Amino acid sequence: MTHKLFTYDDKFAQAIFKYCAERLAMDPVPLDYGSLHSVPDSVLKGLISESGRSPEEVLAIFRDELAPAVVSIDSPGFLAFIPNAPTKNSLLFDMVVACSGLNGTSWLEAEGVVVAENQALEFLAGRVGLPQGSGGAFVSGGSVGNLSGLTVGRDVGRARHPELKPWEVRFAISADAHSSVGKALHVLGVEPLYVPTDNHRMTVENLRAALANDPHPETVVGIVATCGTTNAGIIDDLEGVGAYAREHNLWFHVDGAYGGAAIFAPSMHEVVKGLRHADSFIVDPHKWLFAPLDCCALLYRDPTTARKVLAQQAGYLDILHGDDDADYKWNPSDFGIHLSRRARGLPFWFSLVTNGVAAYESAVEAGIDLATMAAKKIEALEYLEMVRPESLSIVLFRRRGWSDAQYNEWSRQLLQDQIAFVTPTKWEGETVARLAFLHPDTSEAMVDAILASMAD
Repeated sequence: MTHKLFTYDDKFAQAIFKYCAERLAMDPVPLDYGSLHSVPDSVLKGLISESGRSPEEVLAIFRDELAPAVVSIDSPGFLAFIPNAPTKNSLLFDMVVACSGLNGTSWLEAEGVVVAENQALEFLAGRVGLPQGSGGAFVSGGSVGNLSGLTVGRDVGRARHPELKPWEVRFAISADAHSSVGKALHVLGVEPLYVPTDNHRMTVENLRAALANDPHPETVVGIVATCGTTNAGIIDDLEGVGAYAREHNLWFHVDGAYGGAAIFAPSMHEVVKGLRHADSFIVDPHKWLFAPLDCCALLYRDPTTARKVLAQQAGYLDILHGDDDADYKWNPSDFGIHLSRRARGLPFWFSLVTNGVAAYESAVEAGIDLATMAAKKIEALEYLEMVRPESLSIVLFRRRGWSDAQYNEWSRQLLQDQIAFVTPTKWEGETVARLAFLHPDTSEAMVDAILASMAD
């Protein structure tokens, strides 16, 4: 006689639905305390057992002991790192994805997922300015997106330059590129050519100079530019660098994990129009496009080339691939460093469809407006000073006379008082304060309270 395992418990399901409904209804979402709320060892001791524990009991432990020890990244007071501000519709649909057993790996098993995700990807490609037929997949985050795009770029570069040994190909990047770019090149066995920047911004003039001064410029097969650096929101010379890449037949990858969302900001159109030159491009909807973690949109100008580099081959996978390109059906697993994949693009697709493009444009512009407003307030206070002009939705500033320890204590106290979660950063070796605005519900009053807390 078989014993049925892992059965549905309606009573517990209702408890979960109640918890989720209460969490979704919070307005505003509270910060909670992160590591300031210590979890005693006794809370988890003995929980894993042979016979299991009451799910209601464990849910209560999570609610009362574990959840407060996590800073709510979707709180309008979360202004550290790069926050996450998912729409309520995207969170609700993420519950649908979680509860539906959706596998987003291939067309064969998930056509309904793929066509919806592809609609969102095609829309993003259109905003970027990529040609019709561009596409890709939703991957887990910018690190995997960068690694995937650069893998394709490396192999394309090797194919274009058979005279080079495989380990000789290089990519030109700036010192301000995201750390995941350098790590991806390390994994790929590709050396970087570091391009000096103009006030932390890669320009085509600096690129030309770096190549002219390098003893082996012929080994550079690609360029990586950044659309919105994480620390300061700086956008590289996308038009100049992108046009150079097109002219010299170099792979052009753009890391827009954070700032790529500026394609939704009408005020940023001229600054980001150079994205149209990209061979590969990433933007994280889980950052400034209001989707839940974990979601990165990875786009290719020529998806067929990417598929031929990245598609995994095995006997049991042959059924997923047609005999030739004419038979091919879109498999998200063919465009990133992954195989099995949750349908992580659906919450973004659902939110975009239900809220509309205009709402996204307004919400992205709101982050830019918040940064502009905060900068003006900082400039009006004698004890504060801007470190550099605000860029996108990020503001770097200093409290005159403060030490590293004072910045750290200020950050801890802000969280302890549940005013905001703000962490200091390093800029040119100096500890400074940083505000990263993404949540459209962050208020002027919150900004005032943060700045006032630095007065003493």
